[in-house]
Amino acid sequence: MADQMQWANALSTRPSLEAAIADVVEQTVSSLTAPADLGLVFISSAFASEYSRVLPLLAEKLSVPVLIGCSGGGVIGTTLGGQTQELEAEAALSLTLAHLPGVDLQVFHVVAEDLPDLDSSPDAWVNLIGVPSSPTPQFILLSSAFSSGVNDLLQGLDFAYPGSVIVGGQASAGGFAGRLALFANDTGEIQQSLYREGTVGLALSGNIVLETIVAQGCKPIGKPLQITKAERNIILEIDEQVPLMVLRDLISSLSEQERGLAQHSLFVGVAMDEFKLSLQPGDFLIRTILGVDPSGGAIAIGDLVRPGQRLQFHLRDAQASAEDLEFLLERYQQQSRLDNTAVGALMFACVGRGEGLYGKPNFDSELFRRYVPDIPIGGFFCGGEIGPIGDRTFLHGYTSVFGICRQSEC
Repeated sequence: MADQMQWANALSTRPSLEAAIADVVEQTVSSLTAPADLGLVFISSAFASEYSRVLPLLAEKLSVPVLIGCSGGGVIGTTLGGQTQELEAEAALSLTLAHLPGVDLQVFHVVAEDLPDLDSSPDAWVNLIGVPSSPTPQFILLSSAFSSGVNDLLQGLDFAYPGSVIVGGQASAGGFAGRLALFANDTGEIQQSLYREGTVGLALSGNIVLETIVAQGCKPIGKPLQITKAERNIILEIDEQVPLMVLRDLISSLSEQERGLAQHSLFVGVAMDEFKLSLQPGDFLIRTILGVDPSGGAIAIGDLVRPGQRLQFHLRDAQASAEDLEFLLERYQQQSRLDNTAVGALMFACVGRGEGLYGKPNFDSELFRRYVPDIPIGGFFCGGEIGPIGDRTFLHGYTSVFGICRQSEC
């Protein structure tokens, strides 16, 4: 039998960093029958004062050529009993190890000042990252929350690496107000590096497929509308009408419960496919409403828009979030039914989801396992989530992004 891809994850809540690392290394290594090629470590910000010790302690216990990771307000992992846990605001460590035959791994670290201009050629981005565009790489990005230039980086990667899938998240500090940490270690230029800013990235090329589910947690209200006049991020006309008047008419048609929700959880979804006739959840990029002009009736949103684009207003709450994720999981299950070869998953969840949204722990990860069972899951709670909508990659909020890995050769 050909060498098969293997993934393992372990989770520890030991309050001692040494004990937690010993726990997760022992569990993950014993779960693999071949040497690990990649490690991914996510550590609770409860350990903020000990971030500098993470890579040296791992190196004492673990021999793995490539390792990346970051801090999170919470971490996500798989218990010895095979259950997922989302551990928020407590000391926890999640380690994923993967045996990846036929996969080339390349680690990089970039800061905003390194990024080429957005009108630069694809070659400028390829030279920055140090990864060829063929064979098409898949990317995992872990970014600092501030001044990382992550939006420009995503735009540049989409331009230089068409067809690549990009997932990840921004490191977060949770309720501990600790500093952020990005970890990178490989046998090349980056060796046991702890970063406080920029983006640590991993390119995976070769015998690997990275599939995505991007659950933005909203439900549409009303009907799709067309932007007929706009400047940058300001919508001046919708269907040749004053946007604020359109919105007021829509809100007046809602139920009492929905009207109450619209007061604090109203968003705009911008359709990513200009030609798709029947729009569904997953077809919209959800963006915040930044403000309205009471006199002129314009609406400002958290992204650039242009005339001709379609939009639909959305509401967000726990029920909408659950229904959105379940719809996307059902669709993924139907699409992958004949190719049930997933071996591992990464989960990047917003710090605004979890128990604070649903009122109970482990909701998103348990729902995921109901549709994609029997594979290890590792991840963390992010300050912003990275994942594709359509053929472009975006930084999201209030979102859960899943990256599902399998071999490209069966």
